[in-house]
Amino acid sequence: MTERDRLADLEARQRKLTEDLEDARRMVRGKYAAMMHDLPVEKLSEREFRELLTQAIRVGGTAALAAMKGLSPMS
Repeated sequence: MTERDRLADLEARQRKLTEDLEDARRMVRGKYAAMMHDLPVEKLSEREFRELLTQAIRVGGTAALAAMKGLSPMS
């Protein structure tokens, strides 16, 4: 195999891996999106919902859960 053939093969593999990665992301995101049907998200504004998710993802699930569990429930 020439260097040119090897490069073409590696590029094809890289494209395939990128596609596989995107497919896996879509599947996980679809699974999480389906969970939203069971949650009363309409109690939040779109801005609050987006900010809540963004911050939870930014700090990590474990840290976000620990912080929220320490809060008192709204009355």
